[in-house]
Amino acid sequence: MKKPVFFIAFIFFLAFMVLAAIGMRPFGEPSISNMDDYFIENAQAETAANNVVTTIVFDYRGFDTLGEGTVLFTAVVGIVALFREVAK
Repeated sequence: MKKPVFFIAFIFFLAFMVLAAIGMRPFGEPSISNMDDYFIENAQAETAANNVVTTIVFDYRGFDTLGEGTVLFTAVVGIVALFREVAK
């Protein structure tokens, strides 16, 4: 008896979250941010890099990129350790 109630509640919750996300930002409408203009105007002067995307990923968000690389490396090591053959 509890499983159908839980399933129905989960479906309603999921539908609410999807509709809330759709309602917050219409599809295809770009958000205007002052940060965009800041990065475009100051990226080359502050970091001496010609590519703004590279500047954002490696200079402004360097610690975040390092954290993502660490998580990826840990996942790869875990999968290799899981599937390696044990030497006898």
